[in-house]
Amino acid sequence: MKSISLKLQDNILDETESLLEHLKTSRNKYINEAIEFYNRFHKRRLIEEQLAKESQLVREDSLDVLYDFESLEDEM
Repeated sequence: MKSISLKLQDNILDETESLLEHLKTSRNKYINEAIEFYNRFHKRRLIEEQLAKESQLVREDSLDVLYDFESLEDEM
């Protein structure tokens, strides 16, 4: 496990310390869980952005395939 130095704004630290008293957990555990949560949030957001970009790239081709299938159904 690595150690880091962290500077927090006074109001954020005060609020965190208040919450820690109620949650009965250590500051270290709380910060680790918060960073893990934030990392998952951003990973998901990056995946969503990538999916949106890729969806745009294949949008026109997908519509062409859909029209082809519709024309096949019309022929039956």
